[in-house]
Amino acid sequence: MTRFAPWASYPEQSRGRRHGEAQGLERGPRDAFQRDRDRIIHSISFRRLRHKTQVFMAPDGDHFRVRLTHSLEVAQIGRTIARTLGLNEDLTEALCLAHDIGHPPFGHAGEDALKAALADHGGFDHNGHTLRTLTEIERPYPRWDGLNLSWETLEGLAKHNGPVRHPGWALREADAGFPLDLESHASLEAQVAALADDIAYDNHDIDDGLRAGLLTLHQMLAVPLVARGWDAARAKFPDVAPKRLASELIRSQIGVMVNDLVAETRRRIAESGVGDVADVRAAGRALVGFSDAMRVEERDLKRFMYANLYHHPRQLAAADAAHGIVQGLFAAYRADPTRLPEEWRDRLPEGEPQRSRHIADFIAGMTDRYAVRCYREIVGTIDLPDGF
Repeated sequence: MTRFAPWASYPEQSRGRRHGEAQGLERGPRDAFQRDRDRIIHSISFRRLRHKTQVFMAPDGDHFRVRLTHSLEVAQIGRTIARTLGLNEDLTEALCLAHDIGHPPFGHAGEDALKAALADHGGFDHNGHTLRTLTEIERPYPRWDGLNLSWETLEGLAKHNGPVRHPGWALREADAGFPLDLESHASLEAQVAALADDIAYDNHDIDDGLRAGLLTLHQMLAVPLVARGWDAARAKFPDVAPKRLASELIRSQIGVMVNDLVAETRRRIAESGVGDVADVRAAGRALVGFSDAMRVEERDLKRFMYANLYHHPRQLAAADAAHGIVQGLFAAYRADPTRLPEEWRDRLPEGEPQRSRHIADFIAGMTDRYAVRCYREIVGTIDLPDGF
């Protein structure tokens, strides 16, 4: 009996690892993709996600999502889609769990600050930094840098959003060390991980926005996808208080989006005639996706969320403060690298651009609260907005 669909990724057909495997590491019943997933889960950078921004910066409430819980939710949705489509769940899960590891503290505000700081040194992007973290910065093994993940996992992380024709310096370096065929599409598992990410944050950010009081249900009903889901929830539970129905709305909306994606993906696969994963990479287009109607509705939802949550005045004030923290840290470490911790100071390159990139590597690995602490220690006090 075949474990997966013909167009899935099979671990026994993996293109291998950059460093091979040292004797004794290929042990136990796990296959290559299961081992990748476990290496990611056990990594320091994965653990740090519990104190990195998802929507709200350094949230003081215990019920808001952070990068770690978001990644777990993406993995849950991704596994469900992969299982339904006959794809490799373990590879899908590894990609979902690792996709945000390259995010610096304070989410996109921190990324913008590092991008500006490295403007003369190649810039910064979180996707490239994910590859850099997993291939260079993590160092659990004595004989090589990185987690030594399989080609398929690195490929999926590099191009889960599609072919990369103009990679930044970090991704170019990862590709030079272990070529990832950047101009082709990635596996179906990687494509699933990308859409699972969209489904997760499209819906769970609604939950957090309502909980924080930055969104109201009345506002949300201006979005057709949400309004339709709300009408269905009210019809199903007419006697339940509206506040208690919010979770039902979000849960059912995730189901609607997942079901649409599965049906459309099956249609595209049948239409394309792909026979294996090589055909998937050569298909010339993404095979995992929403129907045309759902794609329009999902984009409408995103536009609403940007206008009313991500660009809310309170969020913009927090982003300005976060940008100042990261910018100030980079300037301080650049002016006086002796402020770096010993293990980072000892490996500080002499020349540019490597020197500035090394400092940015250190800052990008910080959690929100550690960045605030370091700023106060080496730069000075900062006036943080309410709710930061």
